[in-house]
Amino acid sequence: MKRPRTLVAMGAQVARRLLREPVRSRLALVADVDPDLVVTDFADADLAEVEVLYTSWGCPMVTAEVLARAPRLRAIVHAAGSVKHHVSEACWQRGIQVSSAAAANAEPVAEFTLAAILFANKRVFDIARDYRASRTGRDWDARYPGFGNYRRTVGVVGASRIGRRVIELLRPFDLEVLVSDPYLHEDLGVAHVGLDELVARCDVVSLHAPDLPETRHMIDRARLAAMRDGATLINTARAALVDQDALTAELVSGRLHAVLDHTAPEILPSGSVLYDLPNVLVTPHIAGSLGGELARMADLAVDELVRYARGLPFAHGVEPASLSRSA
Repeated sequence: MKRPRTLVAMGAQVARRLLREPVRSRLALVADVDPDLVVTDFADADLAEVEVLYTSWGCPMVTAEVLARAPRLRAIVHAAGSVKHHVSEACWQRGIQVSSAAAANAEPVAEFTLAAILFANKRVFDIARDYRASRTGRDWDARYPGFGNYRRTVGVVGASRIGRRVIELLRPFDLEVLVSDPYLHEDLGVAHVGLDELVARCDVVSLHAPDLPETRHMIDRARLAAMRDGATLINTARAALVDQDALTAELVSGRLHAVLDHTAPEILPSGSVLYDLPNVLVTPHIAGSLGGELARMADLAVDELVRYARGLPFAHGVEPASLSRSA
């Protein structure tokens, strides 16, 4: 197996968190690379002999000018999700092979979503807050009639990698699962319905669509109004999918619940009512890969580098035609 000349290109802080043992040793074993040499700006980088870029968050854009200085570059292996931030049209025109660890990053988001769905239906957040305030036993069935997960209806908006994984994780439970996605043309083993029907039927609506012009505010005032009283909206996708002003009004009224890992702005102002509403759980964009979960993405990217070194196609290759409807 050849050891292709590889250059690490990503944010310096990202590299410190991502390239830890045993990832560093694996990377050095399969590639001719210096894991301590991390490029954050291609302007002064020596690219003449580089065959593969091992990238992650913070990688600078690989422009036509950069490619002109990298005549041997053949592949970009991305140890993160979306490649839109650094893979330019010039890369596709030159036929650069591109791989992404989006599948690895999907796993913790799907796990977070599963926990949020089960806790939402069980009213765990409400009961825990109630119990903390009262410090006494209550008739929880009377206070939260019908709470629990048995035969509840969950809607997955977007048959993305994460959306599909959420559907898989929900299979062992006694739940009815619906999916809505205009690009879905295969049977995922759950009912495929329109978005308007989904929001009206579900006890929990979980968002997994990409942030595109056509998805902006797809959960608008009318669709929020159509949701069942007491239903929960989970957003681990992007804030732009939701009309946040309309959602806030529904949450202030107490009619809906929400689990929001994405808000606009990403760090809410200190005076935002969303922090203190009893029916809202706001988290600071933690559903994706963090901490020890970064190693899953790094390992997948090294696996892809091994496949490249052996002359095999990427297992997680990115096709440029799919970028117009992906994150």
